[in-house]
Amino acid sequence: MSFDELKDYALLLPDTPGVYRFYNAQHELIYVGKAKSLKKRVGSYFSKSSGLNRKTLKLVSEINAIEYTVANSEFDALLLENNFIKQNQPKYNILLKDDKTFPYLCILNERFPRIISTRKYLPQQGEYFGPYASVTAMKSVLELVRKLYTIRTCTLPLTPTNIEQKKFKVCLEFHIGNCKGPCEGLQNENDYLQDIDQARHILKGNLSKVEQYFQHHMQVAAESLSFEQAQKFKDKLNLLNRFQSKSLVVNRNLTDIDVISIASKNDYAYINYMQVKEGAIVFSKTLEVKKKLDEPDEELLTYALVSLREQTNSSHREVISNLPITLISTDIANTIPKIGDKKKLLSLSLKNAWEMQHERELVRGEKRSRQAEVIQILQKDLHLPHPLLIIECFDNSNFQGSSPVASMVRFVNGKADKKNYRHYNIKTVTGSNDFESMKEIVGRRYRRILEEEGELPNLILVDGGKGQLSSACEALKELDLYGKIPIAGIAKRLEEIYYPEDPVPLHINKKSPGLLLLQQIRDEAHRFAITFHRKKRDKSTLKTELDDLQGIGEKTITKLLGQFKSVKKIKEASLEELEEIVGKAKAQLIKNKS
Repeated sequence: MSFDELKDYALLLPDTPGVYRFYNAQHELIYVGKAKSLKKRVGSYFSKSSGLNRKTLKLVSEINAIEYTVANSEFDALLLENNFIKQNQPKYNILLKDDKTFPYLCILNERFPRIISTRKYLPQQGEYFGPYASVTAMKSVLELVRKLYTIRTCTLPLTPTNIEQKKFKVCLEFHIGNCKGPCEGLQNENDYLQDIDQARHILKGNLSKVEQYFQHHMQVAAESLSFEQAQKFKDKLNLLNRFQSKSLVVNRNLTDIDVISIASKNDYAYINYMQVKEGAIVFSKTLEVKKKLDEPDEELLTYALVSLREQTNSSHREVISNLPITLISTDIANTIPKIGDKKKLLSLSLKNAWEMQHERELVRGEKRSRQAEVIQILQKDLHLPHPLLIIECFDNSNFQGSSPVASMVRFVNGKADKKNYRHYNIKTVTGSNDFESMKEIVGRRYRRILEEEGELPNLILVDGGKGQLSSACEALKELDLYGKIPIAGIAKRLEEIYYPEDPVPLHINKKSPGLLLLQQIRDEAHRFAITFHRKKRDKSTLKTELDDLQGIGEKTITKLLGQFKSVKKIKEASLEELEEIVGKAKAQLIKNKS
């Protein structure tokens, strides 16, 4: 759709809550958003007076189609938006990424149930507790449970028949007092399940109930003059108190609370999320979020809260935050405390968020320093007078002389500047002629930069030896740029660097960071060219196979390749999958052809 068509379509959307989805020309989902009014929110993207920022204007320029889903409420729309983002990961939406799953403790659904640690959340397997922020935190809880109660660790199938038939023998855990031997019938199931019930309170964070249990039994044992038994309960009570004193942060009356805070600076936001049970922090996680469309902090905080509560299976009714949560369920209370123990919790959360910000800024600063150092080394390796802040590299690609294409990649301050990568279809050269192709694309690139008064690079790099380099130099001479921009060729086999009019190649130390950067740039140009060539070849193949079918045109081919990525996958697709993309009639034509 054109901009005007999209604008007209937005006016037809319902004035109700829902989720809208933007697609590009390849029918790739690029953005998902929620709205109180779909009509007003989507229409605002196409209004000239909306005052959109630069990033949002870039998004709007890529929109080719709009889809929407109506929701019962704005909060339901938020949950639906969260699901769409997780499943599709659109490039303009923020993503809460984590490098691993959280650890859990699980009471298994079995006779004489065990308590195990796991990262897989399978509700049918048993009752899960957690997640825990780290394996260390999880292990400390599991260790406490095993010191307080005699819970088996073996994997024996303790069915009534197996126990009656004396199929098993007690192991070392029984002899050292960590198990009471249910495998030989030395402990009945009811006694064992009482221990499991008490362990369940600890796993839930309800330590006060366990404390009351031990105090009561210690007192009963003492009154009946069973002092040895009373001492055992006292030892367990002391063990529980020591564990609790390590984890207690604020008043024990504060329980079942989520705490979330955000520290934002420039393009990044740092979000800390904690869960509090009986004054102790039972879970804490800090995330870095890269802003995509200059989202306000309140919106980031709301989205993060919904996602993190879902990940951690939180059902707490109170949420403490440093900014108001813009959208929240009616059965959840959001507060921004100013004084007291809740304020202490919020301050601790913010401290964690600011700590990550400080750490990441230091890391990014070190990376920039290392990149600057590598650029200086490369400048020295190549014997050039000026810093190589911008490097552009060219490469050709063809398959047995067919579908010749080329690529140009751009690196700024040692980092890939992917938005300024360029693909080229060879226009003036027939067949496989790498030298003439190189001359064409270098000429086209810098002629356009001169016409648009763009920024010229500090180094032009050509993937190839003397032949490709000479062709690139001819293009620069025609544009009167030869001698004004350093240019070099890099040969693949021996990693030799060629300069114009110099018969002897330059050899850089194989371990030099400067050479490694050149290799990275050259390999990236090659990858970019090959990827483009494959797409073009697939498209050409598909055209060849379908050119005799009426109704299969350029737009249909583009849609198919955008969805399935290759001709092979198009052939393997089911009729139903094809119908979703191109409709029944065209899908049948394609299936008949393949």
